[in-house]
Amino acid sequence: MNVQTLIERSALFAVNHSGGKDSQAMFAKVKAMVPADQIVAVHAVLPEVEWDGVREHIEATIGDTPLLIAHATKTFFEMVESRGKFPSPKYRQCTSDLKRGPINRELRRYLKANPRFGGLIVNCMGMRAEESPNRARLQEFKLNAANSKAGREWYDWLPVHDMLEGEVFAAIREAAQVPHWAYGAGMSRLSCCFCIMASTADLTIAAKLNPGLYRRYVKTERRLDFTLSPSMRSLPEITGIAA
Repeated sequence: MNVQTLIERSALFAVNHSGGKDSQAMFAKVKAMVPADQIVAVHAVLPEVEWDGVREHIEATIGDTPLLIAHATKTFFEMVESRGKFPSPKYRQCTSDLKRGPINRELRRYLKANPRFGGLIVNCMGMRAEESPNRARLQEFKLNAANSKAGREWYDWLPVHDMLEGEVFAAIREAAQVPHWAYGAGMSRLSCCFCIMASTADLTIAAKLNPGLYRRYVKTERRLDFTLSPSMRSLPEITGIAA
């Protein structure tokens, strides 16, 4: 099985869209390959912690493509409070509980409501090999056996896995688009405003751009006696910005 065969079989291609540069370039690539009536975009909303204008940016760059909005049963801070600590690179509940789980539920609902796809879906995600050794080891295309049940045939595809950062921005320009405004403000990636995987530079820029949210993170660190950063340094120690 390959992507072209699945296009010919009229599969649904679901583009996971965070509003970030990789998602934007991925959507452009998928759109150039797949008939428009076989594409849907899906975004996991992250109340309180995602960048301003994310949903509007997605809507402005996907044209008439349907956009599914996936909601988690809890917010990021509710998850942190219930665990008594922030997520970690090893235990990334923010990804599983707030993004992957809600997105998968929304896609299952959409498939059920649209029988013309015959339960056949290609879940497109924007992880790139350049980002980390772990992502470099990911398989670019595979059957997702866990989700292939109850009449579903589910494949996972990483359309931009081999693209370099420069090629990502070039793909956005070629689509006659611009990235989300946060990149122009200095951010190197767009996930949560304050991500456990973020660099010192990104955390510092985010603190300056989102002072109210920054104070909430710092207060949460102090109350829980647990840092956002896996380095075990507090946000003020990392950014040099008091709160």
